[in-house]
Amino acid sequence: MPVQDVIVQPESAPVVVALEPAHHAVHSMLLVVQAEKLSGLGEWVTRTAEAMTPEERNRHELVIMGFFHAILPAESWPSFPAYVEHLATSNPNDLRDRMLAVYARFPTRTAGSGGGFDMDAPSVDLAEVLKDEDSYLDFLRECFDADKVDEELEAQAYTFVVNPPAMQDLIVAHLRKMWDEHLAEEWTRVEPMLIDSVRAFGQTDLSKMGRREAVEWVTGQDLEGEHWDRILEEVERFILVPSAHVGPYKGKYREGGTLWLLFGARLPEGSQYYAPDLSRAEIVVRLSALADDNRLRILQAVSEEGELASQDIMAGLGLSQSAASRHLKQLSATGYLAERRCSGAKCYQLDPKRVENTLQAVSKFLLGS
Repeated sequence: MPVQDVIVQPESAPVVVALEPAHHAVHSMLLVVQAEKLSGLGEWVTRTAEAMTPEERNRHELVIMGFFHAILPAESWPSFPAYVEHLATSNPNDLRDRMLAVYARFPTRTAGSGGGFDMDAPSVDLAEVLKDEDSYLDFLRECFDADKVDEELEAQAYTFVVNPPAMQDLIVAHLRKMWDEHLAEEWTRVEPMLIDSVRAFGQTDLSKMGRREAVEWVTGQDLEGEHWDRILEEVERFILVPSAHVGPYKGKYREGGTLWLLFGARLPEGSQYYAPDLSRAEIVVRLSALADDNRLRILQAVSEEGELASQDIMAGLGLSQSAASRHLKQLSATGYLAERRCSGAKCYQLDPKRVENTLQAVSKFLLGS
């Protein structure tokens, strides 16, 4: 047919910035689980974690960690309540089976895949995986590193995995409770700020940039590590989602050829877009990293030495490994420290430009100059 190409399907932009309320909500609930492990998260995260009773925290961890890949949206949704309603009306077996199929594609199970998702992984033998609790835990150990499997939590999750309707009821009831008691009011507060961020980045044509350049420009952070090279090559589309709660960190979720990357809501560098709430939120993230004596001592020590290994920082400042790791993660994520591998260890250098940019941002916000 000579006219067969007259009507063509428009191509999706490889990198876009979008609101994605369902992904934002699910990620915010995941951050509540991580509240004691990461410093510098949004105030809502720590406040919500502290407001929960021990029983509520245990149930929240079971639902979010035990069934995360049954909960994670596989596509965009206009609102979180609309997505929860979709989960409530889905086939419960499909929710469970989708979660197990995602597990089977994880890198540890497919060691020969170079560490990336194996989209052609064999289907899960449900009868074998679910025949008893030990078989289920063995399946998880095959999919993930053994030290990443919380056996007590996953044993509890197994009692629901073998009963998909009960698993669906638990998920839906918990998500609705979290929305009604914690998320709905917070979403009303932060949505205008997030829309401002999306609009500000929407004024730039990201298609004129390479993928890495576009992602780094929007998030304000470098994509370091070989796994990002693999992701940039494998994924067809990046959806960048501003978050009010992730602080200086990033969150990423993948479904097929699409990757959602959550970053701290911000304005583009040099933007003339007027959004005082957004500017204030970014300043709070930067200053919270400096509002701790140990983190300031770390920055001072690295500045004086030029570069320090993590072990030297621990020894010199008398910090435990967990405390040093938590502080270094926040300082690196905020951009004050540049991290690299040296002789098998992690070494850190101060980024003076980041310090100067922070002071300039505070000055501009308070003094208008």
